[in-house]
Amino acid sequence: MKRIALFPGSFDPFTKGHQDIVLRGLRLFDEVVIGIGNNATKKRYFPLDVMKEMIEKTFDSERNVKVVTYDDLTAHTARELGATFLLRGLRNTTDFEYENGISQVNRYLYEEIETVFLITSPPLAPISSSIIRDLHRYGQEVDDFLPYSLSEMNKLNQEG
Repeated sequence: MKRIALFPGSFDPFTKGHQDIVLRGLRLFDEVVIGIGNNATKKRYFPLDVMKEMIEKTFDSERNVKVVTYDDLTAHTARELGATFLLRGLRNTTDFEYENGISQVNRYLYEEIETVFLITSPPLAPISSSIIRDLHRYGQEVDDFLPYSLSEMNKLNQEG
């Protein structure tokens, strides 16, 4: 049986920390599906279609990584994809408290799902999407925190 993990998140933006979790997840799973969820309570900073394309380009040499978008509960999406694992990264205990509750609900909704937590690699632990958005919003360079060039992403956004 193929071991498929769904790595869900808003990925607004997708960071080097996220990339690290995916690459390490590939050592544990046959396939990692990056699921960009549509969170109705959040307004996206970076356009969903552009972020999807940037993530796909980031992993274009990894045949066992797929990128999807979804507008449903994560547990339902995992079941539809045939994923029996959710992959999540933890930077600190605050992340654990938040993720623990979500994992319990996902298990309630989809009994076969197991959530696997990977601790963020120490050099990447301070990176968060919200910090990157704030830096970018106020004109600071953020490419050091991203596995792709923001100027390339902006170019795609202007074309779309």
